[in-house]
Amino acid sequence: MAQKNILKYIILGLLNHKELAGYDLKKLFEGEVGDFWSSNHSQIYPELRRMEEKGLITSHSETVGTKLEKKYYRITPAGQEILSAWMHEPLSSLVPSRDEFTMKLYLIDDPRDPLLAQLFREEIARHQKKYDYLRSRWEALFRTQEDRLKHFGHSLILEQAIERERQRLQWLVDTKRNMIQ
Repeated sequence: MAQKNILKYIILGLLNHKELAGYDLKKLFEGEVGDFWSSNHSQIYPELRRMEEKGLITSHSETVGTKLEKKYYRITPAGQEILSAWMHEPLSSLVPSRDEFTMKLYLIDDPRDPLLAQLFREEIARHQKKYDYLRSRWEALFRTQEDRLKHFGHSLILEQAIERERQRLQWLVDTKRNMIQ
């Protein structure tokens, strides 16, 4: 079965919250949205163009500062219908992740391989950095119950991401300690 273009729905959902420029969308994918869905400049702008051609979004330009002209996008009623239909569809099957650590670990046959300790050190550092980043995002965004209720879905996925990283770190540390004994 052909894979559905999820990026279109994500952009529609973001525009359903508020009017955004392409640059704003790119920054969201580099930050908040990028924690769970990746997309880059070369995907976002062509998708915006296709969606505008199909009447799912409209745009207008504004001058920012003295010279910079920004193109802002907003969702149309047709875009809202498409977004609503997608939101009510069942979830797709899980796709395999592309995890370099897991693949390298899979390829090691000898429990005495000195590469194991190095791989675990690197992976622990990567996940500790991610965990610390996610915790700092939580502190910045959801200090109060009111903040959590205002952006409820976002708070849930960030909470889940923090827990995922905590569990992954715990497994890595425990496994590394057990390998050394």
